[in-house]
Amino acid sequence: MAKTNPLQFVQQVRGEVAKVVWPTRREVVLTTIMVFIMAALTATFFSLVDLGIRTALAAVLTSF
Repeated sequence: MAKTNPLQFVQQVRGEVAKVVWPTRREVVLTTIMVFIMAALTATFFSLVDLGIRTALAAVLTSF
């Protein structure tokens, strides 16, 4: 593997960073909203699953 000096490294890094396509403000806001919605849906789903398991387990344990 060829060694690069620090100046070449910095130049290569700057060249790669220039290729990055940064998201627009609108994309960031929409993505953030989607993440919050998915987190809320996931929390609701697991809360309902937990409630169902707890109710079923309580029913089984009280029958004995």
